[in-house]
Amino acid sequence: METDLRPDPAIVFPGMGPSDFDGVARFLLINPVARRLLADADEVLGYSLFDRYREAKGDYTEHAQVAFLVVCLALAEWSADRFGVEPAVCAGTSFGGKVAAAYSGALTFEDAVSMTSLLARGLDEFAGRECRDLVTQSFARTPQDVLRRVLDELEEQGEWYDISCRVDHDFSMVTLREDRLEWFKERLRAHGGLPLYPMRPPMHTRALAPLRDLMEKEVLAGLRFADPRIPVVADQDGAVLTTGGDVRTMLLDGFVRPVCWPDVLATFKRLNVGTLYISGPDRLFGRVECATRDFEIVPIDPRAALRPRRAVA
Repeated sequence: METDLRPDPAIVFPGMGPSDFDGVARFLLINPVARRLLADADEVLGYSLFDRYREAKGDYTEHAQVAFLVVCLALAEWSADRFGVEPAVCAGTSFGGKVAAAYSGALTFEDAVSMTSLLARGLDEFAGRECRDLVTQSFARTPQDVLRRVLDELEEQGEWYDISCRVDHDFSMVTLREDRLEWFKERLRAHGGLPLYPMRPPMHTRALAPLRDLMEKEVLAGLRFADPRIPVVADQDGAVLTTGGDVRTMLLDGFVRPVCWPDVLATFKRLNVGTLYISGPDRLFGRVECATRDFEIVPIDPRAALRPRRAVA
């Protein structure tokens, strides 16, 4: 008796990077799925999301985050029509976790829009009040043993830090006090590392524990989380989530626990996933070696969705 061992596809919603308003704006205005979801988001928010997004300053503003949610979900719906994508499992890294919650059906679109707006606002207010001296720095070309040596030096100085994200064997993000940021970047460069961009407010750090508790009481307590229609792989540890309560906990833990993309990929391999459809603007998660080495990567981004379809002779 033969067994079908063909690999399954998964859909992944990436974390946000520095904002590309022009590319996203064109997609929001032209793609019919995006236009519909944008109108639905306006209804929930009570204002024009596009106008607020255009006027906002900063990469991770409340309006940029909701626009990112709309874009990722629109691309997922478009890819289902365009490629017939029927993923067996989904995941979302960092900001993408909110998208995965909506895509999987754990949250309605309306609740996901409202939640994303309120969580972003809560983070901005809390960080501006309690974490003004913290920043999350990303960096590449820094293997884990090298990073450990630099962090040991930081500990010897009595300094606080948190590992906020592990993207690949040599790509991580660390949260630390901003007055130690230049020293940290210099030490990384001395070991051949490549500091990239800092994130403000900080992300995925124990320093946000009070905010996690506050958002649980003030935002998520009023939402109904259904069991997802397909499993969601948690971005913190690769756990396979099949209940609404698990998805809710994943979103809350996103404030305080680090993202570990290699753990997500290890779970995909165990689940016989062979293709990753990266649904959303992505300059990172679908490009690192730990992803490209073991999976076929299919970018589903605004540029791909706006590209004219070739005529069939």
